[in-house]
Amino acid sequence: MEIGRSEIEDLIPHAGAMVLLDTVVSWDASQITCRAVSHRNTDHPLAVGGALPTLCGLEYAAQAMALHGRLSGAVGTRPRKGYVASVRNLVWHTERLDTLLSPLLIEAELIAQDGGAVIYRFAVTAEGVEVLTGRATVLLEG
Repeated sequence: MEIGRSEIEDLIPHAGAMVLLDTVVSWDASQITCRAVSHRNTDHPLAVGGALPTLCGLEYAAQAMALHGRLSGAVGTRPRKGYVASVRNLVWHTERLDTLLSPLLIEAELIAQDGGAVIYRFAVTAEGVEVLTGRATVLLEG
């Protein structure tokens, strides 16, 4: 069952143009796959001088992680803010996201968790080609 943008906005602590994901394609207890087309928006909130650096794909991945935490219950039943504390093995294969014409697929896989932190492996792809990959540790508030 796909989840649309309005439901996504209800699940994460972002609003308006900062909700970067359009659809949750699939999810289960250990992973989530989302789709986004906002990288092509000419008024993208993270763009600098009209260009959207590939590093901004990390925010797409962070939103997918936040969604997974809410949907899977990995962060508990009440919404908790999370802060990306560490990024490892970050690799990107293009300079900009805004030049990619196809939708982005954002995949995040939960690889470890405890009460105060989660670790995810993530990948952002376009038409099956890796754009950005890495691993992130997210510290959860309270």
